[in-house]
Amino acid sequence: MIYRLLCLFLLTASPVFAMGPWNTECHGDTACDLGDRSYHVLEPEGWDGETPLPVLLHFHGWARQGNVVVNHERIAGATKLRGVLLVAPNGLGKSWDFWASDTGDVPFADRVLEDVARRYPIDPDRIYVSGYSFGGAMAWRYVCQSGNDTAALLAVAGSIRQTEDCPEAPREARHVHGLSDTVMDFPYGADGDTTYPVALWRQKYGCHDGAPRGDWSVVPILTLSRMEWTNCAQGQVVLDTHPGGHFIPHGWIGRQLDELLGRTPSYP
Repeated sequence: MIYRLLCLFLLTASPVFAMGPWNTECHGDTACDLGDRSYHVLEPEGWDGETPLPVLLHFHGWARQGNVVVNHERIAGATKLRGVLLVAPNGLGKSWDFWASDTGDVPFADRVLEDVARRYPIDPDRIYVSGYSFGGAMAWRYVCQSGNDTAALLAVAGSIRQTEDCPEAPREARHVHGLSDTVMDFPYGADGDTTYPVALWRQKYGCHDGAPRGDWSVVPILTLSRMEWTNCAQGQVVLDTHPGGHFIPHGWIGRQLDELLGRTPSYP
């Protein structure tokens, strides 16, 4: 992958060069231009300016842009505290074309990651792909179609059809969805099967029976229930469900990052 080569270049560059790629005029609310499109980026708090950064590529929801993402407490609030670089592409018309495999938004997101690797020393083994609502569906589409070796999918309340045949896959998939969601309806399976939202990845990975991991919460107002599939031929799948509707649960992104990074789960 092109951005892997760029990462290697940044990591082996001289100290004079290595101290400068992120000192640009585009970060936070100010978008980075990329041809006729753009994206936002936000560095974590306390970063030393040299250590390679894990990346969370997050696709915004419908009618939003990346500036919302880099200011969102439940997204940016999680990455800033965990040493993760947040990257938030801007969708055309404030939306995403995730409906079919020939979307131009997948190669656009590839170009975003390549451009980020020119500006920052990133860790190519820890590229996480996330999104909410339409952005959650775009995150599914991206890891389904892109040849980039992504470490994990972290999708919130949005997905593609479970009957699709994905040529690519992340190393693991994590999804959260509200049972009462009526915006991006909870995709119940036959006979009310609540594990159907991750049927595509379970089949792709060759997973067998899932195991309930119990309830968990980070705020008193919401309890999530977890199922895991770890006995797969490749990869693993995590599904969190809750009784609520269409939103990003408090602490969900932070907990996934903690688990992926080998940290003790904490909130915020």
